[in-house]
Amino acid sequence: MKRNGVMMKKKILFICTHNAIRSQMAEGYMRAKYGDRYEVFSGGTEKGQIHPIAIAVMREIGIDISGQRSKLIDEFYGTGIDTVVTVCDSAKAACPFFPGAKEEIHQGFSDPAAFTGADDEIWAEFRRVRDEIIRWIDATFGTAPASPKIELSKQESTSVPSNQDLLVELTERMHL
Repeated sequence: MKRNGVMMKKKILFICTHNAIRSQMAEGYMRAKYGDRYEVFSGGTEKGQIHPIAIAVMREIGIDISGQRSKLIDEFYGTGIDTVVTVCDSAKAACPFFPGAKEEIHQGFSDPAAFTGADDEIWAEFRRVRDEIIRWIDATFGTAPASPKIELSKQESTSVPSNQDLLVELTERMHL
């Protein structure tokens, strides 16, 4: 994506009601896995505290979200957000559109904090939701064009572009 002739990362904002679990896990994972392609944020329609089990289950997969903080979506108005992703139904109802966003996606995930049961069952629910979020992000954003620097490296290593390189180039042209 180009802004003023300069290649820029696409800005993604994940929204959930309290910005405490699902949107925080999505922000942390996407930044860790796709930070070379996207500038990633999360916010809530209300402010909460990041759930300690969310921090722990993300740490289990090598991602530290303990330095993230709960934020209101108001912080992101007028910041050039490209894509808004609501990850819970109540956030979608409270924020049916985001001013200035070029694309809005709703992908609801169940709230692991609402689950009741023994401690090991609650932890299993947090892991299940984390894994669903990861699979969805990989399927939705993992196929997006890589940054130009990465594409250049691929092209330098081979004289004939692969089918994947051609698909990436065509997709990028369609979105310009």
